[in-house]
Amino acid sequence: MKRKLLGVLLSTSMVTAMIAGCGAKTEAPAANDTPAAEEPAAEETAEEPAAEEPAAEEAAEETAEETAEEPAAEEATEEVAADEGKVLNIYAWNEEFKSRLTDHYKGYEEVDATHGKIGDVDVVWNITPSDDNAYQNNLDETLLKQADAAADDKIDLFLVEADYALKYVDTDYTMPMADLGITDADLADQYSYTQAIVTDSNGKLKGSSWQACSAGLIYNREAAKEVLGTDDPDEVQAAVADWDKYVETAKKAEEAGYTMCSVNDTYRTYSNNVSGKWVQDGKLVIDDNLMNWINDSKELVDAKAENTYDLWGDDWAKGKTPDGKIFCYFGPAWFFNFCLDADADGTIANQGGWGYCVGPQSYFWGGTWICAATGTDNASLVKDIILTMTTDKDVLKEIAQQDADCVNSKTVLAELASDDSGNLALLGGQNPYKQLAEGAEKVDLSNLSAYDQGCNEEFQNAAKNYFEGNASLDEALEIFKKAVVEKYPEVTAD
Repeated sequence: MKRKLLGVLLSTSMVTAMIAGCGAKTEAPAANDTPAAEEPAAEETAEEPAAEEPAAEEAAEETAEETAEEPAAEEATEEVAADEGKVLNIYAWNEEFKSRLTDHYKGYEEVDATHGKIGDVDVVWNITPSDDNAYQNNLDETLLKQADAAADDKIDLFLVEADYALKYVDTDYTMPMADLGITDADLADQYSYTQAIVTDSNGKLKGSSWQACSAGLIYNREAAKEVLGTDDPDEVQAAVADWDKYVETAKKAEEAGYTMCSVNDTYRTYSNNVSGKWVQDGKLVIDDNLMNWINDSKELVDAKAENTYDLWGDDWAKGKTPDGKIFCYFGPAWFFNFCLDADADGTIANQGGWGYCVGPQSYFWGGTWICAATGTDNASLVKDIILTMTTDKDVLKEIAQQDADCVNSKTVLAELASDDSGNLALLGGQNPYKQLAEGAEKVDLSNLSAYDQGCNEEFQNAAKNYFEGNASLDEALEIFKKAVVEKYPEVTAD
């Protein structure tokens, strides 16, 4: 039984071997936002799986043999449950998951801002903002110490975003869901793209999310009435159905005294619809659709129909109120809850003044995935949290209705779309769940790679110089290429 338990938890000795002598895939994460030079993109990793220590291979083979002889998962889970830790350490970059757990996980008791209890287990929240990559740096440094850490100091679960999920998924610091006893049947109602993001190069699922983050265009209803003569979602959609129509509408909005949005709002719609990965055969490739973003955005900035404000900044945020004179934002359902300030007096959301449509192209933005950390001494509790928060349909419906979120359940979204239970006050009573569910089915992750976060950030930074007249297009592209090569030395740029 001891050996079976090691197979389920990926024992401390295997983690130590992983840190001390393994190749690229199992190498400790670097304390930055870039994939290490030895860590290729997902498709390359699939072709060249990293070599493991002989001891680890033998342990894995023995575990596999015993698993084949008898259904060990239930037996192993029982032993894990009998050996629970007394502290559950959760690592996150903001309060989102904490609020979800506090509000929707039965048995959770809040002690203070950074502590809670679940039964006799103390919950410790380690929340480090993402600014300047601080969250990933802190997580990386702590994971490096995981093997030798005292039981109460071990990370038990941590959260990742789509932009850098592969950085953690493609290492042995994350436990496969199967090793927790979570089955394909448990997760069958989820959208497939949400699982693809956290599936490693060996086909093992390493996380689960309560969110399905298909996204669209969130428009100011009063602005739509002035610019288009209607705020009906179908009519607004017709006016922004492709990028040519979007550009036409943006210029009309400017004539009516509105700015359409920031160029950074539209970026992910373009970047989610590229034809290939950022890095192909070791070379940096700028997709045609990203050049379309640059050309369309430059035209609209020059026409004063779009601005260049950075996302989340004070100037960008002025569009939340009527005086901001912004026609639209682009975002998923979490944008409703976290970005529009529906609880604040005087905001458009507080007045039910936003509408939602798909916009020029379907896309997705973000999402939060729960990963179990290898070495956790709270495996059965981690399993229950993941199952409850990402598969329990009653809990997911609560999250959708109370938090205006788009949840990762086809069944729940279908229910919400079918009646008034999915109507959102901040959208003037509009029900967006039919469009959100359809968008989630269309998400294509075939071009996802470990280089996405760094390349996307540097591309937008360089493009801003061009939009604001501080560099020519060629100069901006050279700035971008230089930044990427400095960040990823293994990448070449022509």
